[in-house]
Parts: sequence; structure tokens; C-alpha cells
Amino acid sequence: MPTVLIVDDSSTMRKIISRSLRQAGLVVDEVIEAADGIEGLNAMASGKKIDLILSDINMPNMDGLEFVKALHAKGNKVPIVMVTTEGGEAVIEEALNSGASNSIKKPFTPEQLMEKLGRYL
Repeated sequence: MPTVLIVDDSSTMRKIISRSLRQAGLVVDEVIEAADGIEGLNAMASGKKIDLILSDINMPNMDGLEFVKALHAKGNKVPIVMVTTEGGEAVIEEALNSGASNSIKKPFTPEQLMEKLGRYL
């Protein structure tokens, strides 16, 4: 069963995403939470197999774009989906060009999560 890493500075949003995964019918074994890109990198370095990363863009310490770039530089092959309020196409394009696999905008429905994430889980 898959393990998902949720990287978002809002603990409330991490819980909403986790609950929405279940509501969408996506089967997840474990959800690991990180409050910023630095914690996300630490989670990835822990040796635990992670099958999907959901990351916000705007976070303190290390934002989502820096996080994606750092993972890409390390040869990361885990799909990364940016979950963000950023509506600007330039920001999304930069994330995709930096190694992100897809994006979804907040607020989202469980159905939108299923549509965007189903192929990864």
C-alpha cells in the first residue's frame, strides 16, 4: 500500500488533504506530514519508501519550488503534485519545469483529487 508525504506549513491543510484522500477513495497505507521543504527533505532521507508527494508552494524556510528543485537535483523519481492557491500559470509552469508531475489548486474536492492523483496511487 502506498505512502504519501504531505508538505504544507498549515497543519489544518495537511489534515484536510489527508482526509480528502480517504474521501476520494484513494487507498493510502500511511501519510507522513512535513511543515516545510526542509522537513520534507528529511522525510525523504529517512529511508522510508514514499510513493507520492503533495506539496504546497508558499511555505517558510524552504518553499515548494526549492523543495522540488532539491529533490530533482538528488535524482528523485517520486511523483510530486503541487497543491497550492497559486493561480499564476508562471508559478505552476516553473514547478513543472523543476520536476513536479502535476498540480491541483486549493480549494479542491475529493473528486478532483481522484482525477489528479489516481494514476499515482
